Amino acid sequence: MRRPFALLAGALLVGALAAPVASAAPSSDGDAGFTIKDPRITESSGLAASHRHKGVYWTHNDSDDGPYLYAVDSATGRTLARITLSGIGTPRDVEAISIGPDDQIYVGDIGDNLGGSWPYVWIYKLPEPKKLVDQTVRATQYVVKYSDGARDAESMVVDPKSGRVYIVDKNEDGGHLYEGPERLSTSGSNVFKPVATVDLWATDAALSPDGEQLAVRGYFGGVLYDWEGGGRIKRAGRLNVPLQGQGESVTYSADGTKLMYGSEGKDSPVKAEDAPGQGSSSSSSGSSGGGSGKASGDDDGPVSGGNLKVGAGAVLVLAAGFLGLRRLRRRR
Repeated sequence: MRRPFALLAGALLVGALAAPVASAAPSSDGDAGFTIKDPRITESSGLAASHRHKGVYWTHNDSDDGPYLYAVDSATGRTLARITLSGIGTPRDVEAISIGPDDQIYVGDIGDNLGGSWPYVWIYKLPEPKKLVDQTVRATQYVVKYSDGARDAESMVVDPKSGRVYIVDKNEDGGHLYEGPERLSTSGSNVFKPVATVDLWATDAALSPDGEQLAVRGYFGGVLYDWEGGGRIKRAGRLNVPLQGQGESVTYSADGTKLMYGSEGKDSPVKAEDAPGQGSSSSSSGSSGGGSGKASGDDDGPVSGGNLKVGAGAVLVLAAGFLGLRRLRRRR
C-alpha cells in the first residue's frame, strides 16, 4: 500500500531523538528471526505461522502481484512453495493473513488506499496444504462490508477457539476492532461491526495461540490487549516493536513464545521478540521488571511512537531510505 513516507520518516526521527540507544538480546530458543530472500516478495504485508509445517511462515505481497501465497522456511529464509489461489477474482490489496483452528488459511484482501473507496472488500479461505510444493488451491471468497461504512484496514485475526474473524481498521488517530458474523457466508455480504476501540495506527495484528492475548502493531510501536473473547479486549500495555524500514506484519510463533515482526522491501527482515508473559526480558521494559516477560508500562493515550530504542543516526539513514523509495515509486 502507498504511504506518506515523508511523514513516517519525520516521525521516526522525532522518536529517535527522544529515545536511548539499546541493543536487542539474542534469542536463545524458539524462532530467532530470519530474512525473506525470495525476489518475488518485495511487499510482504502479512505473516502467519504454519500449523502443519514446523518453522514455516506464510506471507504475501500486498498489491501488484497476484493471487499468491508464499511458504517461507524460517531456518533459511527461502521460499518452499508458492500457492496460487483459484476460484476468486483479481485481488486488489491483500494486507493480512491468519490461520484458524480448522487449519484453514484466511487471507484478508481488505486494504483501501483511499480510506473508503471500496463499498466492499474480500476475505479468501483455503485449506493449508499438507505438502509444500508449488500448486494451485481452490479458495472460497467472502464479501465483507462494515456496518459504519467503507474503510481501510491491514489487520485481520481469527479467534483460535471460536474461529470467528476480526478486523482492525487503520486510522492514524486510532481505530476499532470489528467483529464478523459467527460464521462467514458465501451468500450475500458479511457485515463486520465495531466492538472495541484500538489505540493505534494499526498495520497488523495477531492473536496468541492460546487465545488470551491480542498483539497490534503499527509503524512505530504496538499495543498488547488481553483477549477476553467475543471481541472484548482490555489494554495490557505496550509492545517493544523493533525499528523496521516499513513495519507491516506481526504473528505469534506456532508455540506462542515469540512475536515475529515483518517488514516490506527486498530481502525483508523478520525479527523475533519474546512474547509478553513468556518469562523473558526482551519484550519487557520500564515498570515491567527484569525477566517478567510482561508488556511495558502503559498510559491512556494512543500509541504513535511506541517504545523505539534506536540512535538518531540510524533513523536519519532510514529517513533517507523512505524518501528515496518514495521517488522510485513516483516513477512507476
